[in-house]
Amino acid sequence: MQDYFSRGMLARWRRGLGITLLAVVTAACAGAVPHARPAPHVSNAPHVERPFLGRPDPRPAPQIVEGPSPELESAIQALGRGFNGSVGIAVRDVEQGWTVAWNGGRYMPQQSVSKTWVAMTLLDAVDRGQLSLDQSVRVRPEDQVVFHQPMAAQLGSGGITTSLRELFTEALTRSDNLANDKLLWTAGGPEAVRGFFERNRLYGLRFGPGERLLQSGIAGVEWRQSYAGRAFYTARANVPASVRRSAMDRYLADPVDGATAEGTVDALARLVRGELLSPQSTALMINTMRASRTGPQRLRGGVPQGWLFGHKTGTGQNLNGMTAGYNDIGIVTAPDGTSYAVAVLIGSTRVGIPERQRLMQAVMGQVVSHHLRRRYELFTRGAYNR
Repeated sequence: MQDYFSRGMLARWRRGLGITLLAVVTAACAGAVPHARPAPHVSNAPHVERPFLGRPDPRPAPQIVEGPSPELESAIQALGRGFNGSVGIAVRDVEQGWTVAWNGGRYMPQQSVSKTWVAMTLLDAVDRGQLSLDQSVRVRPEDQVVFHQPMAAQLGSGGITTSLRELFTEALTRSDNLANDKLLWTAGGPEAVRGFFERNRLYGLRFGPGERLLQSGIAGVEWRQSYAGRAFYTARANVPASVRRSAMDRYLADPVDGATAEGTVDALARLVRGELLSPQSTALMINTMRASRTGPQRLRGGVPQGWLFGHKTGTGQNLNGMTAGYNDIGIVTAPDGTSYAVAVLIGSTRVGIPERQRLMQAVMGQVVSHHLRRRYELFTRGAYNR
């Protein structure tokens, strides 16, 4: 087989990769990755079903089965063990199928990560001809939920008419709770999402009762629709501290919307492989996740230039300095087309946001380091000539 590189190019490539690998490994161990960049500004998330970009390099990946490197396994274990809080971490090679995890089988609060499954359930209904992304939906002031819902500012006194496609985009790229709630109930409610899990044999994933009952239950509030919007903060503030503490403890002990890190990366890997949705819906789902504007310094903060990344964040309520659910899950694709599913689910912690973000960036940095290390090993063994 003819070498892909000439001798001169080979020497320069080896030197360059060695320097890059050393720099990335060093930075990853320190919790940062060179060339990190914030999420790009997106004025309009994609509506068109452009070609799925999961394999930007047209050359095929080497057909050699490789497991995770010992360095990746030990690094993920060390990161999980060293974090001051409850955390589940998992990394899966989409094509090879191996998984590295820390605390990967424990259920952690998902919060807005669960919007991922609502979006997939909706697209599944579209694939089966039950819904159309272009059908009109009326959103009224009385449809409001709680917390982050920027769409509520557009409602005025009479509401607006939009499309499922627009709601889908807002829910995934801006994590709009109102948009997500309309998608959820249009697709059939929580039971429809659980049915999607069951039909596709997705394990390690739960789905809660919807945003209103989920968030009011965590706060110890008996839900009333009059609490929608800013009124919920007042209602929560009037709950006795002991009641709030008990409600939060129950939630953390057995989160009704919980997911395991291993179950999460399995679902993301199956999405990329086209096992859950049609090719058109798979492309739309992944491209829209890549247009996400949330959490630019979570996992995305550790993604180097030239790599593709799509994700969904989730953030829970805070009680006396303790946050229940600070998450990011995503699919990262190297320039050679190799994809990894990554999940960092922080169930509870009292450490500050910068430290949580450093953990996520360090996990991503270790994934990048593993990939570069493996590619270099394959090349030096003659298995990467193409």
